[in-house]
Amino acid sequence: MATKSICLYFQVHQPTRLRLYRFFDIGKDSHYYDDFANRTILRRVAQKCYLPMNQQMLELINKNKGKFKIAYSISGSALEQFQRFCPEVIASFKALADTGKVEFLAETYYHSLASLASESEFRAQVEKHAAKIEELFGVKPTAFRNTELIYSNGIGEMVYDMGYKTMLTEGARHIMGWQSPNYVYTGETQPKLKLLLRNYTLSDDIAFRFSQNKVTAEQYVGWMKENAKEGDIVNLFMDYETFGEHQSAESGIFEFMQALPAAVLKDGTFNFVTPSEATKKYKPVSDIAVEDPISWADEERDLTAWLGNELQNEAFKKVYAMTEKLSIVNDPELWEDFGHLQESDHFYYMCTKFFSDGEVHKYFNPYDTPYEAFINYMNVISDFQIRLDEKRAALDVRETVAEELGAKKRKKK
Repeated sequence: MATKSICLYFQVHQPTRLRLYRFFDIGKDSHYYDDFANRTILRRVAQKCYLPMNQQMLELINKNKGKFKIAYSISGSALEQFQRFCPEVIASFKALADTGKVEFLAETYYHSLASLASESEFRAQVEKHAAKIEELFGVKPTAFRNTELIYSNGIGEMVYDMGYKTMLTEGARHIMGWQSPNYVYTGETQPKLKLLLRNYTLSDDIAFRFSQNKVTAEQYVGWMKENAKEGDIVNLFMDYETFGEHQSAESGIFEFMQALPAAVLKDGTFNFVTPSEATKKYKPVSDIAVEDPISWADEERDLTAWLGNELQNEAFKKVYAMTEKLSIVNDPELWEDFGHLQESDHFYYMCTKFFSDGEVHKYFNPYDTPYEAFINYMNVISDFQIRLDEKRAALDVRETVAEELGAKKRKKK
């Protein structure tokens, strides 16, 4: 009987891309989004990845009589676009949910960096996302993954305080030291929060190196057995778009995935578990200390993909500086735009990294230069600021009028 496990988790996200927003649009046109690009890209990726992979995952679950299990985290931004542009993707995820062998994780609704800037906004987005998952798929998330697997001691405390006892993050070399990611750990400052750490070597063998490796399912099982000689669980975490988008169908990625469950179960070393099952099955071996936030991005596994230069930091501070005023105004349309303007992708496009990481950044970037991304974003932020200030001014006027009317009524009495 298998004593070790594989936890297979996929991230599903599509950003709400901004249109070319010029300086002369500020104060005149407050539609910020490139609807054509969002629809075109969403439908393309749905046809290449989401729909065929969901069908394949459903068949594999049924074929293996429930022994094959997987987990997803789907951002609210992606869910909104599925509902708007490709509702059949929602239906295909619902079919997976109905098997009872798929776990849906909670995350920030807008795939944002709110956990680094505003606890109140972070909590609001997590609650909104959990409600959306329950509405669409009939399941309430019990495990959590933060945007880009970002984690620190402080973030872990907030996540546990929101009721989540399982969280996913990166098995970053600089925080693991000699320890293996193939165990369950706990947070240093919140020992009741159980952590699953991504095995980045094995995960990236599929996500980034599959086309070069041309590995078979049987060979990959051998790699996992070798890697997990010491350990309880292999955590394979990757973008769902790996299949058919980042790694083309011609690479054989679908055939590999089709063969993997049978190869794993035939070997007998591993079984499949969801994140919540994993933390119930295995006892933590120790805690993990993470003072400065880590992520699954780039070689550094830190925040520099989003907050590594002056452009990114200026934009980040500018948008989150408006949180308090938004809370006072409390306008639904402004809140919605504010959410989409927090998407981590906008800051990612401003990254100035080069060499190996730079090629990855360039692949996902609709702008020619980081500076163009920054200017476009800041133009949008300038218009948003005008709208917010106008709403606040109107609110002040209403409050002044109400106070004057109240004073007159008191005088009459």
